[in-house]
Amino acid sequence: MTKLSVNINKVATLRNSRGGKLPDVELFAQNCEKFGAQGITVHPRPDERHIRKEDVYELKRLVRTEFNIEGNPTEEFLALVADVRPTQVTLVPDDPNQLTSNHGWNVKRHLNELKGIVNQLHSMRIRVSIFVDPDAETIEYAKKTGADRVELYTGPYADMHERDPKRAIDMYCAAAEKAHELGLGMNAGHDLNRDNLGDFVRAFPWTAEVSIGHALISDALYLGIEETIKQYRALLVN
Repeated sequence: MTKLSVNINKVATLRNSRGGKLPDVELFAQNCEKFGAQGITVHPRPDERHIRKEDVYELKRLVRTEFNIEGNPTEEFLALVADVRPTQVTLVPDDPNQLTSNHGWNVKRHLNELKGIVNQLHSMRIRVSIFVDPDAETIEYAKKTGADRVELYTGPYADMHERDPKRAIDMYCAAAEKAHELGLGMNAGHDLNRDNLGDFVRAFPWTAEVSIGHALISDALYLGIEETIKQYRALLVN
């Protein structure tokens, strides 16, 4: 079964809009785990517009499943990761001013840089995933970095799935099959939701983990977090 990691950034965004501790980010993460989430994901950014450093330290103390920290591997980010030692770090080429992640690494161009970062994280016994576009050649270069996994950026998949589900899957076949062939673990994330998630994991049953935030938190406003996680987990039964 593909694991579900809940990205709780949007919960922190809501809290920060008013100040104080409501909603309680740490309690929400614990409830996600209680209701069946198999991981918690955060993506701290330099301006702390959602997840803050203090949240990351507190979540490390509380999370009992897998803890995944996403981010651009700046010196500050890597220092935070070294302190926290999460289960997994997902390397994302974010500009600090980006609203959200919208592209993967040019791994060929950044190969030596990424090799060094992967080695550094492996020395801390942290699993490393590299956020990439669905391109088979990029997957081959990701393998050369020594990373354990790739996370396929699924924004284009979600956009196309609304119009043509079969074509959406076809766009990802070469990259997903290359990752499987090379023995790279494969994660997926961005704009996955209850309408498109099932098709993705049925097409690529070797998907190790999906990281879902915006859609899942939005669904929870209508369904409640317990029912929402139940429905997402049901879609992940291969």
